[in-house]
Amino acid sequence: MAYPKLQGIYSALLTSFNHDGTINEKGVRELVRYNIDVNKVDGLYVGGSTGENFMLGTQEKEEIFKIVKDEAKDQIKLIAQVGSLNIKESVHLAKFATDLGYDSLSAVTPFYYKFSFAEVKDYYNTIIENVDNQMIVYFIPFLTGVNISIEQFGELFANEKITGCKFTAGDFYLLERFRKAFPDKALFAGFDEMMLPATVLGVDGAIGSTFNVNGVRARQIFDFAREGKIKEALDVQHVTNDFITDVLKNGLYGTLKICLQEAGVDAGYCRKPMGDYSDEMIENAKKIYHKYF
Repeated sequence: MAYPKLQGIYSALLTSFNHDGTINEKGVRELVRYNIDVNKVDGLYVGGSTGENFMLGTQEKEEIFKIVKDEAKDQIKLIAQVGSLNIKESVHLAKFATDLGYDSLSAVTPFYYKFSFAEVKDYYNTIIENVDNQMIVYFIPFLTGVNISIEQFGELFANEKITGCKFTAGDFYLLERFRKAFPDKALFAGFDEMMLPATVLGVDGAIGSTFNVNGVRARQIFDFAREGKIKEALDVQHVTNDFITDVLKNGLYGTLKICLQEAGVDAGYCRKPMGDYSDEMIENAKKIYHKYF
């Protein structure tokens, strides 16, 4: 059994919500189109942290997976993040996304409770045992508290359906060790602000939330670094990190959505318990957009 290796620039897709918290289908479609037509990404990572996934019910997750696939068709690659503390939901969503034609699954490591590695491994194997699809491990220890060693990654990769990792960590030693140990596995950088050094260390691509707005620069950093044009890549990373710094100061997801609204995309609102946009936040976000784009 062989699955195609995924690579390139993937936006961690935002979700457009109406002010009452319901899914804004028109907005979700516009987000997909903007990523394809303007950012020119290779793929979308759907249902991750950036999509406010962990505040959604199962049917809402299904709805988003359906809308995105219907809009994107086969123009780009699609990864469905199906991880959940409710493993029955994860298994269900894995089958659902696979039936829709998603190119890969992904799942965040189980969090909150102090799961043993044996439990983490069983979680992944259980999600994919009855689906004909590949799995990208979503490794984000600063939010989950779950660390995985090189030896443990090796145990996960003993399952041929587990084909890669979304590496959202600042441990570049571990990243380098991963690349050397598993040269054939798909390795995606998950921190947009560290994309250049991750690319130099040999990642196959990057998955980022800011790519929804800043995807063109993300591509430039990736391509320059792979061509050995480090100064050119660093120049773009500097601008990118200035943008990221301003966005983080103003509120990550809301600012990205307001920036997209300035670009003509109905990116909508964030879902509670995330807060409403204040007038100051909206004004600052508009200034950020027009400063960098």
